[in-house]
Amino acid sequence: MTELEKLQQATESVRERLSLSPKIALVLGSGMSEVLQELEGVQRLAWEQIPHFPRATVMGHAGEWVWGRIEQEPVLISRGRVHYYEGYSMAQIAFPIRLMKLLGIERLILTNAAGGINTDYRVGDFVLIRDHINTIPDNPLRGENISELGSRFPNLLDAYSARWRAQTKAVAQELGLELREGVYIATPGPIYETPAEIEAYRRWGADLVGMSTVPEVIAARHCGLEVLAISLVTNLAAGLGSDTLTHEEVLETTKRRERDLARLLQAVVRGL
Repeated sequence: MTELEKLQQATESVRERLSLSPKIALVLGSGMSEVLQELEGVQRLAWEQIPHFPRATVMGHAGEWVWGRIEQEPVLISRGRVHYYEGYSMAQIAFPIRLMKLLGIERLILTNAAGGINTDYRVGDFVLIRDHINTIPDNPLRGENISELGSRFPNLLDAYSARWRAQTKAVAQELGLELREGVYIATPGPIYETPAEIEAYRRWGADLVGMSTVPEVIAARHCGLEVLAISLVTNLAAGLGSDTLTHEEVLETTKRRERDLARLLQAVVRGL
């Protein structure tokens, strides 16, 4: 079975269960699965119920899709994601994004937990991603192109929509939330980086480091989705903060800022 056939089979299965037709989707990163709980007309679908869909294996990723409305606007929310370090192929990581496209999604909001490299950042800061650097040694577009989704050589010049970022900064200002902007570097994981690596990334121009998001952005832009990405600085990168870096620290910070993140995401959706 080809990748396109798998996607088509999953699309038919999901549509049988779906009563809404959202144009906006959100992916909630590490520890963020409980954000946006207060939706109207909620429908839930565990990933295990979707044909060919990958399974979540990391704590803090609930592993389900949720449909509902934010002030009458229908949305699709992915509570969690899968990562390269879990052993998944890039095709499997891209599968949820491509499925969203086939379900009619036009705009995608990605969130993640990230380590702060920029010394002006503090734990708990929200950062709009304006560009990325990719060090993950694979690409979701490698191999035969799925021409039904997009062209062989997509352009990433405006990977993170400048128009949407400007709108989001205005929304954040109205809410009284500080929203920084920076460059995100994606690493393979699951290890945290060494201080020497962080220093190298800083010299490359990276402000944030994480283990996700970029493969999803590549897949999303390939199939024509407009993308907005927001990082939560959950820890300072190696050599810049405490001597210990733990996943528990990441989850603790996301829990502390989840209410403000929900306010921001709700306002962004309302603004569309």
